[in-house]
Amino acid sequence: MRPQRLQDFVLDTLKNTAGAVQVRTLAEVGDSKHPFGIAVTTADGEARWQIIGQLADGERHDHQERPVEGAPAVWTDAVAGDTAEGWLAAAIGRAESPEIARIERWSIREGKRDQGMTLHFHSGAKAYVRKL
Repeated sequence: MRPQRLQDFVLDTLKNTAGAVQVRTLAEVGDSKHPFGIAVTTADGEARWQIIGQLADGERHDHQERPVEGAPAVWTDAVAGDTAEGWLAAAIGRAESPEIARIERWSIREGKRDQGMTLHFHSGAKAYVRKL
């Protein structure tokens, strides 16, 4: 799933997620530095997330995207006191996209404090969603 389509998917998903007060693209909130991303407002405040894509081996940007589907990613629900990263990862996982094979949260890796996640797609592509 390329960044534009992922951004649209996440926007649609979050608009229907409990706890989301407002969901907009980074462009809509005036961020012209990052081409793809979202700004999510919850009761805890606003979090901004940049979306960066990595094509699957052999894929090129001048080729039309070919979605590959499989079993949706296994995910863990956010718990009280979890970070914005946990909430976002749970919301994306709950949507059960058949294109997303795995969701890897960054902050729970040993020795890491960065908030973000890597979405691994069945096509072999990846998306990096990093908190700004």
